[in-house]
This record gives sequence, C-alpha cells and structure tokens, in this order.
Amino acid sequence: MISSLINLFKGEYPKLLTVLVAMLPIAELRGAIPLALSLKLSVANAYLLSVAGNLIPILPVLLLLEPVSKHLRKIDAFDHFFNWLFNRTRNRSALIERLELIGLVLFVAVPLPMTGAWTGAVAAFLFRFRVRNAFLAIVFGVLLAGIVVTLTCLGFIRLVPFFLSR
Repeated sequence: MISSLINLFKGEYPKLLTVLVAMLPIAELRGAIPLALSLKLSVANAYLLSVAGNLIPILPVLLLLEPVSKHLRKIDAFDHFFNWLFNRTRNRSALIERLELIGLVLFVAVPLPMTGAWTGAVAAFLFRFRVRNAFLAIVFGVLLAGIVVTLTCLGFIRLVPFFLSR
C-alpha cells in the first residue's frame, strides 16, 4: 500500500512527495533533498521544497506540544512515550543547554540522526524558549541543514571515487 502511494506521488507529484517527506519527523530534509534530486527536481526546487516542508509542522509543534502532552499524559501509554521523548531529547541537547538559541540553530543545522527541526522543537519546549525565538532559530538551522545536505548530495559522486582510490 505505502509503496503504491510512493510510486503514485513519485510519478505524478514529485514536488508534493518532496514536501511530504520533509514534513516527516525522522526523514525531514535529510531524506527529502536526496529524494527530490533522485526524482530529477532542480537543485533549487529540491532545496526550497524540502526546507518549506520541514518547517510546515514546526510552528504547530511549538504551539501545541505543551497542551497536547499535558492532556495525553493522563493516559499511561502516552505518559511513557512523552517521558521517553523528553528524556531522550534532554540527553542529546547539551549544546542547546550551553549555547541556548545559538545552540538550537547548530543542533538543527547538523544533519545527523536525532537532530533536526522536530527534535529542536521538542528541545525548545523543554528549555522554555519563547516560541518566536525558537521558531526563528529552527528556521536558521533548517536553512543551514538544507545547504549542508544539498552540497553533500551534489558532491557525493565526486567524493566516492576519491576515497576509493586511496
């Protein structure tokens, strides 16, 4: 079922697929940019659509995480989930704790697993950053991450033969 949907979007709506993948918490733009480039979208489209898609859910997450988590924590399964999520985020966010908003920008900008806009939004909530400041920091981080991922994708083919020849 999922592969059928991906094939439909891939063939008919590659731009929409790029935005949707960028919105996902784990894939974010780290998955969307390589996907977009593999679907033959221009570099500019791959970057812009991925950045936009990655940012779409962030303001709602920043605004709704506290009331939604408070409400859902009344249910044991959700309480366990939020405990896990918040503890995992705290453990990975020493940079944010030390450098505050600059740390949040850098945390989001480094395109590694368990970093990115979604985790940055959770960290901003945990460290009680103002929503406006957190959103701007996350925007800058996503813009930088998009540049890093795009440049990596464009240069990867040239780097592989270099490393294999050594």
